[in-house]
Amino acid sequence: MKCLRKGFQPGFFQDIHLTASNDDQYFVFEDLLYQILLVFSRDTSVTSHFELSSANPPRAVVKGSHSTVVYPPNGVIPFHGFSMYVAPLCYIYEDPITLYHIFRELYVRYFFRLHSLSSHPQGILSLALSFETLLDEVEPQLAYHFSVHDIHPLKIAIKWIIKAFSGCLATDQILQLWDCVLAYDSTEVIVVVAVGILSLRKPILLQAENQATVENILADISGVKVIPVLHGMLSNAHHHATSAHSR
Repeated sequence: MKCLRKGFQPGFFQDIHLTASNDDQYFVFEDLLYQILLVFSRDTSVTSHFELSSANPPRAVVKGSHSTVVYPPNGVIPFHGFSMYVAPLCYIYEDPITLYHIFRELYVRYFFRLHSLSSHPQGILSLALSFETLLDEVEPQLAYHFSVHDIHPLKIAIKWIIKAFSGCLATDQILQLWDCVLAYDSTEVIVVVAVGILSLRKPILLQAENQATVENILADISGVKVIPVLHGMLSNAHHHATSAHSR
């Protein structure tokens, strides 16, 4: 493992050490995560996702010349929690090669949009707007309560969305959510779950009168079940649509 860590991009190494290695669900996969993210950090094919984005890959000047190259080689600058995009998949795929290809495909199709600024409808900016719009539509009482007390639920939800809930929900629930993302071919499902969790906690959230209290109420969502939340949101949306039509 010492040989593997030599030359490892510091950001990925530090992130695994600070997140997955300290997580009760994922610490057993530490060595596997090092393997996967070492390959990922050097995989130039990952830069293909920039063709689907308005962003440009980071570049560095080659020592002794005026030319530049994409650096890191994969064009991805790691951030805190990045390794959690891989960790849940370790429960499904034992073969590192299969695990790597599945993770890379998920990243270039979906995950990169969760931390890249763009005008794409499934990019993080659009998802943030969708969160606030959906909350207003399906939980107007809760949205009004937040507005009156100067509470900003997006400050909490944006962390869930960027991480696709990895590290926030139980592993089986994360995988169910990601299955739904694949089924609908859309990251907007993540937003629906985020609003659904607020809807689930609505009774106690309506008693909160400041940001800190709301953050405490939503600090632990590990017991949330994804499918019931999605069903609840569909039922809620149907109820509002029916009410609007009857008017």
